Amino acid sequence: MSEQQFMVDAQHVRKSFGSEQVLKDISLQIPKGSVTCLIGPSGSGKSTFLRCINHLEKIDGGRIYVDGELMGYRTKGDYLYEMSPRQIAQQRKHIGMVFQRFNLFPHMSALDNVVIGPVQVSGKSESESIARGKVLLDMVGLSGELNSYPSQLSGGQQQRVAIARAMAMDPKLMLFDEPTSALDPELVEDVLKVMQQLAQGGMTMVVVTHEMGFAREVAQEVVFMDGGFVVERGKPSQVIDNPTEERTREFVKSVL
Repeated sequence: MSEQQFMVDAQHVRKSFGSEQVLKDISLQIPKGSVTCLIGPSGSGKSTFLRCINHLEKIDGGRIYVDGELMGYRTKGDYLYEMSPRQIAQQRKHIGMVFQRFNLFPHMSALDNVVIGPVQVSGKSESESIARGKVLLDMVGLSGELNSYPSQLSGGQQQRVAIARAMAMDPKLMLFDEPTSALDPELVEDVLKVMQQLAQGGMTMVVVTHEMGFAREVAQEVVFMDGGFVVERGKPSQVIDNPTEERTREFVKSVL
């Protein structure tokens, strides 16, 4: 597969917090239009790697390219120089991110939460953004909650607003960091259903998740991480149902 067909190309990525090396040597290519699920125990580096993709965390070594563009840095000869915050923000505009906690503005309605990004960051007209916001909230099953505030919505509804908000920026890549882990079990299915819709629409997605059923059904590739390394990767049927590495087998057994 040529470089142009990769949405994410991570090369020998390293990341430490103080003396703790969280990512030791991560190389991973994610094809455009694919869904990749990152699985593994807590502390294995999954969420850190996800945050490195859009430069929310600065890497200590290696390089990450998104759609062929080096994230967060420019090169001069053999040296890397970090971009300005404004340049990094420009790169991030094309990458949607959905967190464990919904991070909605509590003083804004569901619709206003979705509309604010396109208007303030992308400079789109308010009327155009409102019309698009209504379509997106309808897509995530919340057309009846346009004027509801986050405190009036369930956790699952808030997470679906967060997905609509990310989609309002027309991203080419969506990153999901344990999007269902803060939800009551009965609310998880609605959120996963929306993510499944996005996948069917061809959105490139990288999902950190413990939802093995979702990974098995939706992902083209499952990546098992442990101790800051990629231990095993492959089709869901291989990694989840027939893992070759003992560490993967132990983990899958513990979560299924």
